[in-house]
Amino acid sequence: MPTIVYRLYEAHLVRQLDPTAVPHHVGVILDGNRRWAHKEDLDSADGHRAGAAHIADLLAWCRGVGIRMVTLWLLSTDNLHRSAEEVTALLAIIADVVDDLAAPGAPWKLRIVGAMSVLPPELATRLSAAELRTADRTGIEVNIAVGYGGRQEITDAVKSLLQAKADAGQDLREVIDTLDVEAIGEHLYTSGQPDPDLVIRTSGEQRLSGFLLWQSVHSEFWFCDAYWPDFRRVDFLRALRDYSARHRRFGE
Repeated sequence: MPTIVYRLYEAHLVRQLDPTAVPHHVGVILDGNRRWAHKEDLDSADGHRAGAAHIADLLAWCRGVGIRMVTLWLLSTDNLHRSAEEVTALLAIIADVVDDLAAPGAPWKLRIVGAMSVLPPELATRLSAAELRTADRTGIEVNIAVGYGGRQEITDAVKSLLQAKADAGQDLREVIDTLDVEAIGEHLYTSGQPDPDLVIRTSGEQRLSGFLLWQSVHSEFWFCDAYWPDFRRVDFLRALRDYSARHRRFGE
């Protein structure tokens, strides 16, 4: 139970936020579930379940301050190389949390971003069905990054672009002459969406590990020592306070 001092500090942080400088799109690397489980003398699956249960809290915090889009990295392509037992448990947890976010009455509009071909077909079908069930919602847009890797996304985007050009009857020279940043961007998993303004990573690691490599070129980054299950609202508010105080140059 949060203490009175904690609540007062939360309120203090909220007062410090500039409502005109709240990020539109926040990406979050939900890192540290396994290390949290080890700290608590639990198994990895318990850590992943604790992390999954914490997602609704984060989305509620985002909704409360007016953030309109959130990208959550739940499973990287590298994660698929872990032990079969852990991967099986993690995939089941992800499927359940996505179904919960897509449940009737929930406000979230889901979009699955990742290489669906690397996932078990039954999981890919279940995730796609959850996305479809939320298509008409008008609440916060939530990207669920599953089977996601930044290099894989760029590779898939280029392949998709080349296929589209080939289908249109263009030869390689014509493709080269028209190839530009915008053309590739139209074939990313997040095509049509604004790039993230702020990327948050928990667990103390200070790297992106391939998260939104293309889209984060002008993003602000904020790293937190807390493992994801221990990430608190005050940590989230500190990230927003720090973001609002920065002068964004967008590469200029």
